[in-house]
Amino acid sequence: MSHPKLANIFLKNEDRVNWHDKALWFVREKRDVAVNKVKGWEELREVAASIKSNVLSNLDNYLLQFEENAIRNGIKVHWAMNATEHNEIVLKILQENGAKHIVKSKSMLTEECGLNPYLEKSGIEVIDTDLGERIVQLANEPPSHIVLPAIHKRKEEIDALFVEKWGIKGGNGNAEYLTREARKHLREKFLIADAAITGVNFAIAENGGFVVCTNEGNADMGTHLANIHIACMGIEKIIPEMEHLGVFLRLLARSATGQPITAYSSHFFKPRPGTQLHVVIVDNGRSQLLGRPEFRKSLHCIRCGACLNTCPVFRKTGGYSYESVIPGPIGSILGPGTDMEKYNSLPFASTLCGSCTDVCPVKIDIHSQLYKWRQIISPKKGTSIKKLAARVTGNILGNPKLFRLSATIGTVLLRYLPGSLMKNLTAWGKGRELPKVPKQRFRDWYIKNRKE
Repeated sequence: MSHPKLANIFLKNEDRVNWHDKALWFVREKRDVAVNKVKGWEELREVAASIKSNVLSNLDNYLLQFEENAIRNGIKVHWAMNATEHNEIVLKILQENGAKHIVKSKSMLTEECGLNPYLEKSGIEVIDTDLGERIVQLANEPPSHIVLPAIHKRKEEIDALFVEKWGIKGGNGNAEYLTREARKHLREKFLIADAAITGVNFAIAENGGFVVCTNEGNADMGTHLANIHIACMGIEKIIPEMEHLGVFLRLLARSATGQPITAYSSHFFKPRPGTQLHVVIVDNGRSQLLGRPEFRKSLHCIRCGACLNTCPVFRKTGGYSYESVIPGPIGSILGPGTDMEKYNSLPFASTLCGSCTDVCPVKIDIHSQLYKWRQIISPKKGTSIKKLAARVTGNILGNPKLFRLSATIGTVLLRYLPGSLMKNLTAWGKGRELPKVPKQRFRDWYIKNRKE
């Protein structure tokens, strides 16, 4: 289903639209406060973008360097060309070790690969331990935001969900109570887990280690209690040296939630004695994107979600209107790169205001890339209503007599037809109030007064 159709579903609940918009703008404002306290913020962005550009230009060498050092550290490294291979590798590791109960911290890559349902088909229990992820998992929904997975749900809805799924006493939407109940529930899952799965925020080629960033400590809890740790990373997560890590850690949390740094930035270099540490390195279409010069900078993305928080379209239409694992402006670039037919409406889900580009910590030219996708997709879509409308409008604007006639007709319609009828003629008009029609048009005034 196209973005406009899915957006219309979300827009039907005006109350939800308004608080969704306000909640995300609140996060955006926190980001602004945080970055304005950092001297040299723009220089930091420039350095990060340069590091990422260097990585993408030497990706093969850095990946091999990471693999060599990781193996030397005792980490088992696996390579996956696509989502299927990734899922098969993870399942094989679990089956070889008889693991049946898995705790997983937030990982957009595993969402992208559809890991949870794949493992569940083989009788393996997978519990998402990030609170937002656990909420949407209980609701049988995907995340609606890459950092705030359950931002579309109110506290009262979460309360009702916990009552239904866990049989607890309702807490009238009290966030502290709900968090305590979630902690009790998850603690039991951590204690019985056979294996822990995490994502990777940054993998360091220089030493073969990697870093996982969380605010809840759930990744640490899972990996320290279970004897098997499987870390899943996209090939673009590499940074060359340890000294570069400080640049990205300063950028990530401030851009995502307005924090100076994530509460937990956990470093993994080698397995603890008697345990296993696996890293699964995944391509899944990234090489294809790397080979397209106009879109390769999208691989700079560190998944902070800043572009989602600032985007007026995302804030008003919600994450599910994108029908993509990565929604919002960055997802509107990545989606067509993997399946242009399915996601051909996403590059048009933008005002091209450039706010996404302004807040991106690694200087991805997001709005420019969305515009480039439009140039690729539009010719393939053939004649559309928009094209026809543009052609008709061009003819009217190019003909003074037609222009004056259309202005007269438009004035009459706006003045005498019901506003509700006029508003519903376009999707744009449905959510807006029409301007009041002046008693006199400028042209009429000019003709009357030009002699003076």
